[in-house]
Amino acid sequence: MTVEIRAAVLTVSDRSARGERVDESGALLAELLTDAGAKVVVKDIVSDELKPLVERLRELSRREDVNLVVTTGGTGLSLRDNTPEATRAVVEREVPGLSEAMRAETLRQTPTAMLSRGVCGTRSGALVVNLPGSPAGVRECFDVIRPVLAHAVGLLAGRAHEDAK
Repeated sequence: MTVEIRAAVLTVSDRSARGERVDESGALLAELLTDAGAKVVVKDIVSDELKPLVERLRELSRREDVNLVVTTGGTGLSLRDNTPEATRAVVEREVPGLSEAMRAETLRQTPTAMLSRGVCGTRSGALVVNLPGSPAGVRECFDVIRPVLAHAVGLLAGRAHEDAK
């Protein structure tokens, strides 16, 4: 039996949080997750401020109805890009293969992919994944990890490796 993916989409953007920019990346991510069979139970926008971001990631990863938290934004080199630091402060175990795969594959399409600092990990039975903030980056990175999301969520739910899909 497959474990249902119950996702939280968290856009990390000062401008979107202030209402100065439409959240295209979060909307696209929610659509991609839904198309992949996931149920999006939370869709939210937060500023790039580190402490509130850490608190929101902790809150989302502890929720009983969330087993996947996907962020978009805040993974670059700007001084306000705090998503990787917030994620590292929250996750109990990193899952570097996801981040490495996203960077490796998207680097084939754009040289700036090597500047992404996104990380992935687990906390309280939830998988936490950082995606870039651009719609193109969201689509490209999601395409890389989509084939393993159900398996990862199944493993975190306690399924045996051969039964996690």
